[in-house]
Amino acid sequence: MATIPTDLHAYCIEHREVYLDELKAWIAIPSISADPAHAGDVRRCCERLVARMTEIGMDARVLETDGNPLAYGEWLGAPGRPTVLIYGHYDVQPADPVEAWVSPPFEGTVRNGNIYGRGAVDDKGQVLMHLAAIEAHMRTRGRLPINVKVIVEGEEEIGSPSFDSALARYGEQFTADVAVISDTAVYSEDVPSLTTSVRGLVHWEIEVNGPADDLHSGYYGGIVRNPIEALTQIVAALKDADGRVTVPGFYDGVPDLDADAMAELRGLPFDEAHEAAQLGVPELAGERGRLPLERMWFRPTLECNGIWGGYQGPGQKTIIPSFAKAKISARLVGTQDPDVVRRIVGEYIERVAPPGVRVHVESSGGGPAVVIARSHPALAAAGRAMHAGFGKAPVYIGTGGSIAPVASFDRILRLPQVMIGVGLPDDHIHAPNEKFSLSQFFGGIETMAMLYDELAALKM
Repeated sequence: MATIPTDLHAYCIEHREVYLDELKAWIAIPSISADPAHAGDVRRCCERLVARMTEIGMDARVLETDGNPLAYGEWLGAPGRPTVLIYGHYDVQPADPVEAWVSPPFEGTVRNGNIYGRGAVDDKGQVLMHLAAIEAHMRTRGRLPINVKVIVEGEEEIGSPSFDSALARYGEQFTADVAVISDTAVYSEDVPSLTTSVRGLVHWEIEVNGPADDLHSGYYGGIVRNPIEALTQIVAALKDADGRVTVPGFYDGVPDLDADAMAELRGLPFDEAHEAAQLGVPELAGERGRLPLERMWFRPTLECNGIWGGYQGPGQKTIIPSFAKAKISARLVGTQDPDVVRRIVGEYIERVAPPGVRVHVESSGGGPAVVIARSHPALAAAGRAMHAGFGKAPVYIGTGGSIAPVASFDRILRLPQVMIGVGLPDDHIHAPNEKFSLSQFFGGIETMAMLYDELAALKM
């Protein structure tokens, strides 16, 4: 087992409170990319990151994009050593519903061994782990053992719409030997993990239109198709009783796991009843005949994310509404083609729509799934670093989520990648009371400091 060098370990320990205060200051900036009213906060957060990278000895600057800016920094003083591209994001989800937070979402409150606040773990705290690790090297040794480029974007929480064009625009600047992403979680606090697969993502919005205006349900009920009823029929038709998606062709490109992969899943501690209780549901559901972890990480999904229409105020308003809408999303695996899935799902929705209404489908997004090759030496280096930082060798896991830049690095820059995040499954990302465990935060800083040493020894 590798151990953290004494000089780096001591520096990281001595500066824990400094880094905690810094994370509080970052959380205090409500850099919500989904809300145009916070555009100024988004840019302010980007500029703060650039200033911080400059302070620790990097050549840093703001890179403009078609949307929110990138914070970019580089240190290229290690000729002959690998160049590592570190990715993270500084934008955050909205804090709604604010009333559900125990403490203010943009204050960074420490309690019970955690720091609470929007962006604490997703992804400001995990970005800070890298900057703290870089600083530890620079302050103790005067240099880094590798060449480093850092990209921190401001649109990940809205699907990174400007990222691909930014890669094309600044591609020469972003050349590297390997990309390191810390925007993922470990399996559990006592099971360190490296993520080796992420699912792709496609979105649709369905609009079902009925009468030109809302109609009196007493006068017209029974002769006019209700758009809400029609929409619920469409949504219900997307899956069968076994939880399988009914769209013909949807499963094209979905691989079955081999015996070794299934054995790995069965070897992880997972209690279905406990998981259901933690999630507040009576029991787990999903595709019949598949393990829960298999369904979470390695099977595609098609979910209704929101549905609305008609009267929703107090009391009753007896109408047949003029329209109803729903948002649908698919998580993709294997070699599922986002463009094909976008098309066949849209066509299927139109085909199963009942008569008497008009249906319009729009789609967006389109990132494919990505699988990381376990044979790459950088993954082994990350495993040694995580072993040193957390005292246990990591296991390999998948994630059910989607990180658009992971697909972009794979597709555009052709970069091998290491996903080495340290969040916990119960960190409430995208929900009220988001948190980052202080032990994971501080352990993550030391892990990243060790990672740079481990990567320096590789021939890539």
